[in-house]
Amino acid sequence: MCNQVVASILIINKRITYFQQHLYQLIKFSLLLGFIILSGCTTTPEVNKKEKPIPVFPPPPEKARFKYERSLYSSLDVSSEDSVNRFRRLVTGEQRMGQGLAKPFDVKVYQGRVYVSDTVLRSVMVFDIKGKRFFQIGRKAPGLLYLPLGLSIDAQGTLYVCDATAKRIIVYDKDGNYLRAIGGKAYFTRPSGVTVDSSGSRLYVVDTAGVGSKNHRVQVFNAKTGEFIKSIGKRGSADGELNLPRDAVITSNGDLYVVDGGNFRIQVFGEQGNFKFGFGAVGRRPGQFSRPKGISADKQGNIYIVDAAFGNIQVFSPEGKLLMVIGKRGNQDAPARYMLPAGIDIDENGRVYVIDQFFRKVDIYKPVSKLVEKGSNPEHSDKVKK
Repeated sequence: MCNQVVASILIINKRITYFQQHLYQLIKFSLLLGFIILSGCTTTPEVNKKEKPIPVFPPPPEKARFKYERSLYSSLDVSSEDSVNRFRRLVTGEQRMGQGLAKPFDVKVYQGRVYVSDTVLRSVMVFDIKGKRFFQIGRKAPGLLYLPLGLSIDAQGTLYVCDATAKRIIVYDKDGNYLRAIGGKAYFTRPSGVTVDSSGSRLYVVDTAGVGSKNHRVQVFNAKTGEFIKSIGKRGSADGELNLPRDAVITSNGDLYVVDGGNFRIQVFGEQGNFKFGFGAVGRRPGQFSRPKGISADKQGNIYIVDAAFGNIQVFSPEGKLLMVIGKRGNQDAPARYMLPAGIDIDENGRVYVIDQFFRKVDIYKPVSKLVEKGSNPEHSDKVKK
């Protein structure tokens, strides 16, 4: 009888040992089964869970024109991951690694690809939203970048990158293949912004220069050959003069809008470089400027201007009338909150892309209704100086 009891105990111990040895495999199998079940099911949101409202601009009770859509922080926001790697990270506890933005400066968009210059990473980060992939431009010679600032893209997808250290414009195709370089130390003191006309024939480079320089101007080149054509503007505060210009954009009718940062205004020039009019002044009210930086334009010719001090984007009509304001200053990262906004672009569908250097992100806004002349604060807009 005792021998039977001992034999039973030994059998039970063996089974317990077997179970312990295979416990890890059982856990992995259970996790895999759960992952498969969850991936094929749709979850029902919690009834009591409070979702934060999506920011819209102008805010209620005004009719919304733009709605916050999403933000880009790193390659993980666009690049896809297969199910095998997802399961491996689930089992092992590994963190998915991606390339994040370090200090973004400017942004341009072409057919679903978001190009972001980064001064710390010394490259242009490409978020291919449609293709669900990420890559970088400017990491190797002859198209090596040292301090990429302003960006511009023509209708054919050719990318123009302003390199402040090399004092030249580096030209790539849409996939980042080096094509040519334009300019050089003989033409620039401190280039910061760049814009090309829709045909890709003329290139306008903003030379911010510095407080000790007189070269506050816009340099014009043949975008195809790199031939220098002329200079627009000179240092000063009179009509057509510039003081620490920051950025520029060409509208659909060929007018050149220049952010005249040191004079807290926008200067507008015709296709031949002739001064047409200006708008804006230093101040704290909507329609005025404190630290204007990036600029862009939509298909209707409306002008979008980033103000780093206000922490927002002011939208003007082509004539300089304030239409509305997007975003607001914030000490903590959140949708439509900015500490140090910089570059901006509008894509072919009217989406607005805004860089924030402090929060290291790109916020994207989707248009929800047509932007009209009557803005949220028309009484604050300054009179256009012609």
